[in-house]
Amino acid sequence: MNYISPVKDTKFVLENLLNNPSAIEKDLMNSILEEAGKLANENLAPLNHEGDKNPPKLRQDNEVETSPGFKNAFKKIASGGWIGVSSNPDYDGMGLPFRMAAAVSEYWQGANMSFALCNLLSQGLIDALTLVGTDKEKELYLPKLINGSWTGTMNLTEPQSGTDLSTIKTKAVNDGKNWRIKGQKIYITYGEHDFSENIIHLVLAKTEGAPDGIKGISTFIIPKYLINDDGSLGDRNDLKCISLEHKLGIKASPTAVMSYGEDNEGAIGYMLGEEGKGIEYMFIMMNRARFDVGLQGMAIAETARQKAIEYAKTRVQGIPINKNKGTPIIGHGDIKRQLLIMRSLTEAMRALILVSAEIMEEAEQDNNKLNLEAFLIPIIKGWCTELAQEVTSLGVQIHGGMGYIEETGAAQIMRDARILPIYEGTNAIQANDLMFRKTIKDDGKTAKQILSLIKEEIQSSEEILKSVYKCEDVLDFIRQNKNDKESLSCISYDFMMGFGYLIGAWLMHKSKNIAEEKISNQNEDTNFLKSKIISSNFYNKHILSRSFTHFDIVLDGSKIISETLEEYI
Repeated sequence: MNYISPVKDTKFVLENLLNNPSAIEKDLMNSILEEAGKLANENLAPLNHEGDKNPPKLRQDNEVETSPGFKNAFKKIASGGWIGVSSNPDYDGMGLPFRMAAAVSEYWQGANMSFALCNLLSQGLIDALTLVGTDKEKELYLPKLINGSWTGTMNLTEPQSGTDLSTIKTKAVNDGKNWRIKGQKIYITYGEHDFSENIIHLVLAKTEGAPDGIKGISTFIIPKYLINDDGSLGDRNDLKCISLEHKLGIKASPTAVMSYGEDNEGAIGYMLGEEGKGIEYMFIMMNRARFDVGLQGMAIAETARQKAIEYAKTRVQGIPINKNKGTPIIGHGDIKRQLLIMRSLTEAMRALILVSAEIMEEAEQDNNKLNLEAFLIPIIKGWCTELAQEVTSLGVQIHGGMGYIEETGAAQIMRDARILPIYEGTNAIQANDLMFRKTIKDDGKTAKQILSLIKEEIQSSEEILKSVYKCEDVLDFIRQNKNDKESLSCISYDFMMGFGYLIGAWLMHKSKNIAEEKISNQNEDTNFLKSKIISSNFYNKHILSRSFTHFDIVLDGSKIISETLEEYI
């Protein structure tokens, strides 16, 4: 299968669903998307399956040799300036709106998620330095990270510390000249590799004498190679990769166990920002990372959809009802049903992500948009990654027995997608974040704002309005029971999923209305527009009802969980 970047679908959303499509000139947008899509199709996609079969290797010198072709592909992406699509031009970024970075990222992630993870982590470090770093740190690190000479990582997790970062044991001691860091970190994506000349690690550590808990945690910049005053690379720092994880999916992405200060006095680190604010700064990276993981869910769903369609159009098996012998399986009613689920869910996710990208662009200058961004992030991460499990599983199902065979690549897509509900905060964490920090904390104000906007724009859809009214009942229920945190935690997942399906219905309805308006124009692609109308109609009839189910569970489903003793489970 040849992955094809969905440029036309991207353009449809950017040009029609955003409030300010003129934020980027149309010809420039088209050229960026076309070129990015070409790079993904021709340079990244062909490496995806081979990377799965030939994962990175840790050599005896603790250096990592990445999958065949990956290093050259990175050089091509970096040399084209693609790492810094939305980064500050003062530091050699393109300076384009964030929506363009999101659109381009879909193509990278859809073509080869294992490869694209490196850029995702570097971008997180770029964001943290941009917001928290000193002018000197920005001048030193940002140009190198943006042009790909250096790459970045995020080091949080330890063997005993996953979600609860207050229990980390990595220590930072000031020897009078430098901070010395000692400890071990696990699950470090691209913690070691051969893409770049230096790797800049952002590491959480507890300073000597700091208070217990998260208030004692600071963030340190720890380069693989120390950096001389003139910007050249110096001695190797006291850190190394001691092993690579063997994973279910994203096998071509080196997931490292990193050791700091094992051999000598400790790795030299440079404190980022103020002491004791490590968690606050790390969340700068994590917020963007959670958006990106939701985007990964959408991107890999698109990959699964394309592969399933290609197979369904060529595989002959059985005789579809009212069809001729030799008709491919796409003629079977249930195959069409599954493909339409894949299409409608993927299109709903893409609309949510690109509309949210525009909101994120405006959030720095608009507190209202900032609140909207905060509310949408857990939905993007949670809802989109859950849907990715469904869509990639359907991809395997449509392939039948061949889907269970590794050679087709359908199984790899499903395996790669399985990490998405887990990393950057499990979806249980996202659901609780949405319930407690994003809904109860502001008394449902932001949620109600979204519902009001939906009601204004979908008056013609009675079914969507019914879901809105049901969601309003849910918000009232949550407000009335806000002190019963145990019960609310039992149904927070359903609140997140129900809200996601409702937003998806709203955006699909908007897409349908626009497609219907355009379809009379002879200059438009009629088949493409008809597919948008069909996707929306299918979503309304087959998918929207899921929101009612989830909302009903919120209203009457917590007791069966909260009152069940552990020994009965």
